[in-house]
Amino acid sequence: MKKARVEALTDAIVAIIITIMVLEFKIPATPHFDEIFDSIPELLAYIVSFGFIGVAWYNQHYMFYLVRRVTKQVYWANNLWIFTMSLIPVVSAWVGKFMTAVAPQLFYLLFFTAWNLAYLFLSKVILNEMKREDDQTGIKKIKNMCSYQFLISWKFPALIIVTAIAILIFPPSGLVFSLIEIIINGIYTTSDSDQLEGPDD
Repeated sequence: MKKARVEALTDAIVAIIITIMVLEFKIPATPHFDEIFDSIPELLAYIVSFGFIGVAWYNQHYMFYLVRRVTKQVYWANNLWIFTMSLIPVVSAWVGKFMTAVAPQLFYLLFFTAWNLAYLFLSKVILNEMKREDDQTGIKKIKNMCSYQFLISWKFPALIIVTAIAILIFPPSGLVFSLIEIIINGIYTTSDSDQLEGPDD
């Protein structure tokens, strides 16, 4: 299966997800600033979720650049990852509307966990494909990715547990912890991730 077709499908779905999130914002009913201030929680949820999608797409694009071909296993693992991401508009809208409530924040954490596990599964499937092709360079690069190192370490479950406890004490901390993880993964990318070249497959 050509990588370009799968990447095009992924890009289209990501674009739709972002569009749906933007459409969740309502036009202020009056020309007063208090209308905008009332929407700050929704805006914060949108910012975190947008950053979430941006970092996710960047890392997925890097892995797809490295893998030589998309097998059926890679295709379905990518679909699972996209499926979890497609829940962002619902999760983001709920947590934005009820920023100080425990249930929406815990649901956002549950979604955050599911998406990360789906991403880890996709990484593992791509690594298995690289092992079959004996692509040691690609294997090394993916294993050196900050996101991969984080997800296979004790830090990932520890973050989930700490965040869950923090949410019970101060619900908005759920978004704060998510934002911190996004910023770290956005900054600490592999050294060659911004130097990808070559024709699309």
